[in-house]
Amino acid sequence: MLRLNTLVLLACSALTTFDSGTASADSNWPGWRGPQRNGHSTETGFPRTWSPADVKWATPLPGDGQSSPIIWGERLFLTAALGRGTERVALCIDRNSGAIVWQTSLWKGAAEESHSMNGWASSTCTTDGERLWVFFGQGGGLFCLTLDGKQLWNRDLGEFPGPWGTAASPLLVDDLLIQNCDSDQKGFLLAVNKMTGDTVWQAPREQQRGWSSPILIEAASRRELVIQGHTGIRAYDPANGEEFWRVSGTNGRGTPTVTEANGLLYVVPGRGPATFAVRPGGSGDVTASNVVWSKPRKGRDLPSPIIVGNYLLLMSMKGGILSCYNATTGEELWQERIGGTVTASPIAYDGLVAFIEDGGEAIVIEPADTPKIVNRCNLLKNDEEIFRSSITPSGGQFFIRSTKNLYCIGK
Repeated sequence: MLRLNTLVLLACSALTTFDSGTASADSNWPGWRGPQRNGHSTETGFPRTWSPADVKWATPLPGDGQSSPIIWGERLFLTAALGRGTERVALCIDRNSGAIVWQTSLWKGAAEESHSMNGWASSTCTTDGERLWVFFGQGGGLFCLTLDGKQLWNRDLGEFPGPWGTAASPLLVDDLLIQNCDSDQKGFLLAVNKMTGDTVWQAPREQQRGWSSPILIEAASRRELVIQGHTGIRAYDPANGEEFWRVSGTNGRGTPTVTEANGLLYVVPGRGPATFAVRPGGSGDVTASNVVWSKPRKGRDLPSPIIVGNYLLLMSMKGGILSCYNATTGEELWQERIGGTVTASPIAYDGLVAFIEDGGEAIVIEPADTPKIVNRCNLLKNDEEIFRSSITPSGGQFFIRSTKNLYCIGK
C-alpha cells in the first residue's frame, strides 16, 4: 500500500526533525498557496535530499479529490467526493499518525457536470484556526465548520452552470469570506460574513468559465482583491466589491492564480497569448499604462507562477516544459523539458522550487540563469493515483495528496 517508490518521489522535500508537540505558527498553511497566497514557505532548513526511510505514513482517502491539504497546528484538512460527486465530505487528519480524526458529510445529491481532469472536490479549504470553510460549487455551495467537524452554517449559492465544474478556493479577508463563482452563465464574485454566511456584497463577473482563486495585496495605500478571468485580470475593493482597475487581452479561462512579488503581479493565462507583469494600482482600464512587460506564450497553462528572487518560473501543463524569465524585464533566460503533464502549482522553500507531475515524478529546481535540477524522484507508475494537488510544507515535513492517498514525508 505504501508504494515506497511513489512516496520517495513525492517527498522532494523536508527531512528536518519535527517535534509532534511543537508545531509553530510558521508551520500553519491555512489556505490555497499558503499564508501569503504565493506558494512560499517561510520556514527554513529543508534538506535537499531524502530516502524511502523518510516516509512517515500514508493514509488512504475516501472517494476522490484534488483539493490541497491545509494545516493548522496538528491537524490537516481536505475535501473529497464520494460516489462520483453524489456526496461531498470534509475530513481532518492527524499530522503525526495519519489517522482520520473525523469525516463530515456535507451534501448529497445529483452531481453536476465536471471535466474528467477536475472532479467535484478541487477547491482547497481555508481556516483561521477557529473555523473551517469549504466550497463545493453547485454541490451545496459554501460551508462553515468547527475544527471538530461540526457544521455551523451552509450557504447554497444556486446555479452557476459550466460543463467543467468548479475549483476556485475561498479567501478570508478580515470578517469576510470571498469566493469566485466564475461560470458560463450567472457568474459572480461573492463576499459573505464568515460567521453567518450572509451576503455582504456581490459583484458581477464576465460570463465565462474560470477557476482562478483571488489574492489580497497592498497597493497605492489601499488593499486590492485581484483575480484572473477569461479575458484578463481585475482588481476589486475587498470592502464592497467595486472594481478598481482591469487589464484586458487574454484568452485563458483564468485558471492559474495571479502571483505577487517584487511589487508586481505576475500573470500566466490558461491559453495565452502572453505572460505578463502588471503594476497594481490605478483606475479603470490600465492595460496600456500598467503592463510592465509582456512576452508571447503558447500552449496550455494550469500551474500558477512562482517567483524566487528575480526568477519567474512557469511550467506548461503538457510536456512538462519549464520556462525561466527575468522577473524584472521578462527576458526568457531558458526553457527546459523536465517532465510530463503538470497541473499542480509549485511551492518554494529555502530558495528551491518543487514541482510534481501528474503521473508521479517530482522535480526540485534551484532558480538560476541556466537550468539547475537539484533532485528528481522517479516513482513506479500507479494508474490508480494522479497527483494534481499542490505539495503542502509544514514543520519540516511535506504532505502530498493524490486522488487516492495522503502521504507524509519527513521525520
